[in-house]
Amino acid sequence: MVFRGQMARRLPDRFWPRSARRAGEMLRIWLLGGTMVLSAAATAQTRANDGGHWSPSAADPILSARFTGPTTRYAHAVLGDAVEWAGLTLTFSGQDGAVMSVEIQLPQDHVFEDLEPRLVDLTLDGRANAVMVVETDMARGAALALYGAGEKIAETPHIGQRNRWLAPIGAADLDGDGQVELAYVDRPHLAKTLRIWRFEGGKLTEIASLPGLTNHRIGEDFITSGIRDCGTGPEIVTVNATWSRVMASRLTQTGLVAQDIGPFSGPEAVEKALTCS
Repeated sequence: MVFRGQMARRLPDRFWPRSARRAGEMLRIWLLGGTMVLSAAATAQTRANDGGHWSPSAADPILSARFTGPTTRYAHAVLGDAVEWAGLTLTFSGQDGAVMSVEIQLPQDHVFEDLEPRLVDLTLDGRANAVMVVETDMARGAALALYGAGEKIAETPHIGQRNRWLAPIGAADLDGDGQVELAYVDRPHLAKTLRIWRFEGGKLTEIASLPGLTNHRIGEDFITSGIRDCGTGPEIVTVNATWSRVMASRLTQTGLVAQDIGPFSGPEAVEKALTCS
């Protein structure tokens, strides 16, 4: 599975502009099957409030995901305003077509500092069974986290300092080894380093990094990157550190290799590259 990153022109059902995030909270609709509410440290053992007929498990596919609970308790504003998210709602398809929504609430010192949850197929069986999000500790900065079945599956270490962020790119089997890798740019305004983490055995392990690449500028409510496959395997599309060239990076046995694929004239240049044009 290849996840294509979000760009300036985003589909309404795949992207939450910052101006629409508060409105999204006003349109909360619980789907048939009920809702159970968990803290970030809780597990899916909590019974659903529909009488407990079933609770989502790792075998149940995730139909959709969205952030909830707009909050201003972390005033970083890297994405254009001071509004972040306190909660995450996952909607699962379960037994006999039943649908269950699970709401995860973060502790007061954490926020989801992100644009939208990204569906991920960790088992490469064609079904989403996790979501990838930026979860920020207000004292230690951002981390990339995976959630599924009402609990946190794994996460990278937090950057280590307040007001330090990472910009997600996507998830795919980047090297053809049958395992899913997650890609993000670490501190896209400072370190400008592409990092790759492999999910294996229920854990995330960093396997490659490459400096000199970025995908976000302070205040933008979009991320300028994605993953493409133009017939020769997955490539991570970003821009270089000076925002002058579009770059395509491959994960090889020896690490990440970046190739200059053209000038950067604006987000549309990366959009075009992601369509293999």
